Parts: sequence; structure tokens; C-alpha cells
Amino acid sequence: MTIQLSSLSVQPSLAQPARRPVPQSNLTRVVLVDDHTVMREGLRALLGKDPSVDVIGEAADGHAAVQACLRLRPDVVLMDLQLPSLDGVDAIATIRRRWPDIRVVVLAGLHSETRAAAALRAGAHAYVLKRSSLDQLMAALRAARINQPYLDPAMNVGQIDAMRRAANEGGESRAAGLTPRERQILKLVAEGLTNRQVADRLTISLKTVETHRMNLMRKLDAHNAAALSQWARRLGLIEI
Repeated sequence: MTIQLSSLSVQPSLAQPARRPVPQSNLTRVVLVDDHTVMREGLRALLGKDPSVDVIGEAADGHAAVQACLRLRPDVVLMDLQLPSLDGVDAIATIRRRWPDIRVVVLAGLHSETRAAAALRAGAHAYVLKRSSLDQLMAALRAARINQPYLDPAMNVGQIDAMRRAANEGGESRAAGLTPRERQILKLVAEGLTNRQVADRLTISLKTVETHRMNLMRKLDAHNAAALSQWARRLGLIEI
């Protein structure tokens, strides 16, 4: 059974045997984070079939995900990485830094070892593809709940490990000093946006963008847009 909305077709109502309540200590309290409403609704319906999972909240962007964690303190955050306002990787880093007991499971639309490595470096416990089966998603949730790692079987584990080692050995400490706003601007610059376009996209002044860009170049020792783009790829902010 793949994670598809087609699996949610309406069936005639049938009498179902009563399910025994799951003890609170065995419940996994989940917050869903995805910028597509239909995806969140589909996941809520699918996860609702498992009595051990309790979906306690939703968020449509990275900032809202952080606020949901502040308000609800879930056991697990199940989130996409392609999010508006605050990139998924930065949201993971913020959540894990502020609430180390909250686990993060990435449910990604893109098959990208680069993004998986970045998410795991930020503190995610599991990385699952949206095209995978519901069984794999549930396995990832169970693993994260007990603080165990889980990678989708379709991912190249060796490549991800190599990327994580290379990041640790290759000056990652310089990138660790970047603020979420700087990482956001780095991503947009790498996507080819001009300073003016970045300012319009983020609703900030052109002068603010120019200041952030100069700080990025200083912190990363990057002297032009091409060097900034290389750092963005290295950090998993854009696709290789």
C-alpha cells in the first residue's frame, strides 16, 4: 500500500469491532508538517487507522512547525523539507536544538541523498519517501519514537554516509554559524535570484539582503555567487 490519496476512497460503512484504547504511554503523538492541505488531510486519515498514533496538530510551513512544537510538545514531527518561510532543514535544526526529546521524521517528495544527508545532519531521525509504502512510514515512526535511525530502503545509505563524513571533515563548522535567515538567503541566491528579487520574496529591504549576503561571503569565505551556490549544494539547500 503506497502513500497515495487514492487509498482514501470512500467505502460503504461497515460495522467495525471496538478497538481497545491504547495506554497514553504507548501513544505516539504526531504533528504533521506539509504545505499541501490535501497531503496533511490524507496523512491524518491514514495514520488515524493506527490506534497507537495520535495526530495532535498540523503546520503548513517551517515557522508554524516550530510554533506547533512550542505549543503541543509532540513525540514526533512528520514533515516535508520543501516548506515556505523556513526551509525544512532549518526547521529541523531549530526544533532539535530547542526540544531535544522531539523526534523528526522526514517524509520527502524528492529522492535526494543530498537532502537526506542535510536533514540527518540537522537532527532528523528518519527519512522516508512519499512514494514508499505505509508500512515503511510506520516503521520510521516506530524507530524514531525509540530514538533509532531509519532510512528509506530506496535511498543510497553509503552515499549519504559519505556526504555526512565529507561535511564533517570539510569546514562544516563555518556553515554552523549561519543564521536561519542567512541560510534562507543563501538558498535563494543559489537559485539565481537577484538581491532585489530576494528582498521582494522575503519582504525585507534591499539593504538588509546586501548585508546578509556580505556576511555569508565572509563566514563561508565565498567571493562570488558561484561559490555561494557551491555552499548551498553542499549544505543540501538546493539540488545537485
